Amino acid sequence: MEWIDKMNSALDYIEENLDKEIDYEVVAMKACCSSYNFQRMFSFIADVSLGEYIRRRKLTKAALELQKEGSRVLDVALKYGYESPVSFARAFTNLHGVTPSEGKKEGATLKSYPRISFKISIKGVEEMNYRIEKEKGFRLLGRKKTISTKNGENFIQIPKFWNESCEDGTCDKLMGLCDDSNKAMYGVCYNFGKDEFDYMIAVNSNKDVEEKYEVLDVPELTWVKFECRGKMPEAQQNVWKRIFTEWLPTSGYEHDEGPEIEWYSNGDMSSDNYLSEIWIPIKKSNK
Repeated sequence: MEWIDKMNSALDYIEENLDKEIDYEVVAMKACCSSYNFQRMFSFIADVSLGEYIRRRKLTKAALELQKEGSRVLDVALKYGYESPVSFARAFTNLHGVTPSEGKKEGATLKSYPRISFKISIKGVEEMNYRIEKEKGFRLLGRKKTISTKNGENFIQIPKFWNESCEDGTCDKLMGLCDDSNKAMYGVCYNFGKDEFDYMIAVNSNKDVEEKYEVLDVPELTWVKFECRGKMPEAQQNVWKRIFTEWLPTSGYEHDEGPEIEWYSNGDMSSDNYLSEIWIPIKKSNK
């Protein structure tokens, strides 16, 4: 399967460059997607951030190097990208539970994190409800925050941003400006960069307001919209993972340029029957 080959090609590049600076843009290019989308896809599939995976692989290789006769801690530290023996020793000890000097000794107990490889697995017993719609452009109004993707920080920062916005009254103010009859709110990921992206808590609104809000004009796009039913955030996290591991690899579509949108109905997010959606811009795959 071509998708599997692309993902494994990206992992080949990582493995071949563990003793060098790994360019996330090149990794993503190997997988034929943006850096942000690759990191997001990787974290959902592997249950670990790309940065943490690379760190573990480097320190696994470093431990093997230290076991070799005549190896020096300083040389190994520099080889795997650490600027000083102190920073290397701290990272090594955190992972392996022993210092690099102790790790050199015969009989030392060390941890090994093997290389990940992607393979086809039989899934799909549980149904996924989705629809594909071409939608005219629309205008979103809201508050924006720049979110880091380093070490999985996005999974911490976004829920915190929502909590802060609900507590300080931002969500209530936005709801009062909403043009949708169903009073839905949106969480929008856009302006994707190497290690960060912008996230907006927003409503669909064409109102002109005096208070300073961010405006995002979403162009006409074809969307695949996935239904998420259940308590947040678990319901959406489960669907995100299945999108990347089950639907996209076999659908004949690929991610198009444009924002990713989380649609939230006006209801109790702690309910087992709460309805939300994930919208991803798509286009027909050329391959």
